Amino acid sequence: KAMDDREAKIAARFAEAEDLKVKADEEAALYEKRNQMLNEKKDIMLNEATMAAEAKRKELMEKVRVEVEQVKTRWQDMLAREQDAFLYDLRQRAAKQLYATARKALSDLADADLEGRIVDEFIRRIKSLDAEKSLQMRQAIRGSGNRVTIQSAFGIPETRQSQIEEVLKNQITNGFTIRYQREPDIVSGIELRVNGHKIAWSLNEYLETLVESLTETLQREAHAT
Repeated sequence: KAMDDREAKIAARFAEAEDLKVKADEEAALYEKRNQMLNEKKDIMLNEATMAAEAKRKELMEKVRVEVEQVKTRWQDMLAREQDAFLYDLRQRAAKQLYATARKALSDLADADLEGRIVDEFIRRIKSLDAEKSLQMRQAIRGSGNRVTIQSAFGIPETRQSQIEEVLKNQITNGFTIRYQREPDIVSGIELRVNGHKIAWSLNEYLETLVESLTETLQREAHAT
């Protein structure tokens, strides 16, 4: 009986030990599973953190690139404005100098023969007015109270004044008064002004064309460099 009891106790202890072993194996497996899950989660979190960091880096790089482009654009605009301002100033100075020189040269060269030819050209322009322009001038004269002003850089002799008046009466209208006025700013020229309309001929036109040509040349040279 003692032997049986002893064997029964030993068997119970073996069974208990086996249960403990099974439980231990189960706990170990559970621990391993949890550890594996933690490792997987850690890898996922690490990957997510890496992707987030990469995305942030790209965002910052793009922001820096945009800012650099903006600074570059502002810088280029500033240079362009400075260049335009310089060219404008240069054009103005060159044009004024050229204009002043040409005006003086033409004034010095003016004589009675040249002034007579200018009056001839002025008369020719009046005669060559088409019907529409003649009508506009006629209406303008009526709208100004039948008063006409003729300006010239030189004095016009009475005989030539009579020729001008006769041509105006034949080409445009009759019954108006003419006031002659000296105007030095009209470079070697003559012009009729009335109520916003005019008939004119002067060397100003040629000077302006010359200045425009000089301006275009300066611009091309500046952009070429």
